[in-house]
Amino acid sequence: MLKKFFTAIGEYMLLLGKSIQKPQKMRVFWKLFMREINDLGVNSFGLVIFTSIFVGAVVAIQMFNNFDASSFPIPPSFVGYATKAVLVLEFSPTIISLILAGKVGSYIASSIGTMRVSEQIDALDIMGVNSPNFLIFPKIIACVIFNPLLIAISIVFGIGGGYIAGLLTGNWTTADYITGIQMYMPNLFIYYAFTKTVVFAFIIATVPSYYGYNVKGGSLEVGRASTQAVVWTMVFIILSELLLTQLILS
Repeated sequence: MLKKFFTAIGEYMLLLGKSIQKPQKMRVFWKLFMREINDLGVNSFGLVIFTSIFVGAVVAIQMFNNFDASSFPIPPSFVGYATKAVLVLEFSPTIISLILAGKVGSYIASSIGTMRVSEQIDALDIMGVNSPNFLIFPKIIACVIFNPLLIAISIVFGIGGGYIAGLLTGNWTTADYITGIQMYMPNLFIYYAFTKTVVFAFIIATVPSYYGYNVKGGSLEVGRASTQAVVWTMVFIILSELLLTQLILS
């Protein structure tokens, strides 16, 4: 089992080495890059916004209930600050990345895996094309560039969800919530959130690509590889978050 794991790590690193190279034709690369921006990023807008609004509302309500039940009086404005802090530190960069690992990761693994079992990748290799660079590198760049934008949008709409929850429940005033949002937050929190996002984006692009690229068999194996890709992508996201938290916030 351990030997198989380290073999997979070695194959993953070798695949990365072939992928992260200067494209053979920049015009083809930019065309593929824009397509990946649409497939991996733009198509995730709806899911990210919908999830962020409702989770932001839930976080705000939970914060209010916790503060209200406290034996010490806590100003209502701290609901806005706590909601912002939770969204920036944990929810938006981590939970949204886990959601994207399921949506984007399965798409990447299945699309590359289908090309492998239909021998399209073999055809690219025969024509002298660097197939890992051609297929994987545009996905890496698209995720690393676009995912931080998705996380920024998630933070904004999550805070908006908390604002809507206040309007609907009447538990805190709009002025208190806005005051809480405007409270000072260390720049380190923002740096931490977007550093995590870039690392998670790299994992989301590369781990499913490895599983899709190394599929052997038919369509059934493509489905299994897609499932494995999502599971291991989530595992590596959680492990990397632990490491980054220790490095940056400790």
